[in-house]
Amino acid sequence: MATLASTGTLRTQGVFDDRIRREVRIFQSPVTRYGAVLLTLLAVVLPLSTADSFLLSLGITVGFFSIAAIGLNVLNGYAGQINMGQPFFLAIGAFTAVGFGSIMDLPLPLWLLAVVVVGALSGALVAPLALRLKGVYQIVLSLGLIFIGQYIFVNWSDLTGGVAGRRAALNLSVGPLDFAALQFGGMTYNYQQGLFMLVWLFVALCMFLVHLLMKSPGGRHIVALRDADLPARVAGINPVRSMVGAYAISSAMGALGGAFYVAQLRFVSPEQFNLGMGLNFIIIVTVGGLATAWGPVVGSLIICSIPVLASRYAEFIPFLKANSSTPDGTWGIPVGQFPVVLYGVLLVLILMFEPRGLTHLLKVFGLWLTGPLRRRRVAPSDGQETS
Repeated sequence: MATLASTGTLRTQGVFDDRIRREVRIFQSPVTRYGAVLLTLLAVVLPLSTADSFLLSLGITVGFFSIAAIGLNVLNGYAGQINMGQPFFLAIGAFTAVGFGSIMDLPLPLWLLAVVVVGALSGALVAPLALRLKGVYQIVLSLGLIFIGQYIFVNWSDLTGGVAGRRAALNLSVGPLDFAALQFGGMTYNYQQGLFMLVWLFVALCMFLVHLLMKSPGGRHIVALRDADLPARVAGINPVRSMVGAYAISSAMGALGGAFYVAQLRFVSPEQFNLGMGLNFIIIVTVGGLATAWGPVVGSLIICSIPVLASRYAEFIPFLKANSSTPDGTWGIPVGQFPVVLYGVLLVLILMFEPRGLTHLLKVFGLWLTGPLRRRRVAPSDGQETS
């Protein structure tokens, strides 16, 4: 009682005001504030200023991987669960988009809503099973989801096209606005330019929603259960409700990423959502930084760029050689295997030297870069700001 009385007194006196104000602030530092503005501007300005199909295609790929990774980060990062089955939810989102956005030809808002709802329900159904398990058993369950999903989707050939897959052109119209043939300022932009803008606006939206979630009581409950499960339960936090919510959000964003995957390729096959994709997502959130806002985006940028850039610029990298099915007696890493080697090296280095991920390294570098400016703003005599 004495502690509570003391705390109440301090609150009354305003001792906690600054800390509470900082905690509830949407952008806690200039880096996150300017980063959010830069991301939104890039989502709009970049596709309108270039028609380079290579750059746009890479940007769209990074974008939909980022959306699914942001969702996985809620579960693996903030909630402390282990999920390698994110491709299962991408597949659900992809084939839901095919059904509502291609076969039924519904407009963009309706099939996106269907994708998010079906994805969230799928996660909520899987959550009770996953929450009964811990550690390696939870990994086995999530891997099993990938194989179960492939079996279901391969045999549901009316929707998925079976092993051969199917072509699917999604409806990207919102009333008079059609992102497939965007018209702006008297100019018409192509399909990739419109899709790039759409995907990155959703990347920004997902980051913002997760940011708000982690500042809400529900988000604090999730983090409390991750850090101290028993004390959190004793304090009255309902673990089932909190964790089922985390699974639903994670799977909904995974499904959204799968829908944009189909929108980019305009083709989908159950074989695309395999174990390799699940490993890539684990590498993305680990290398980028678990439980960080920018980690999934940074990780997706690096992991998605490596194979594309290695194939395009292989002739300029001395230790790479052309892919060959038989040994040719020459030394070098085949271009197709180079990303796998680099992923492994990156993962080992990050786990050994900076488990907080590349986002933390970028933050430290930014602080070092702006250090002289920040020191100059503080007067050496009395510690008060001079400007």
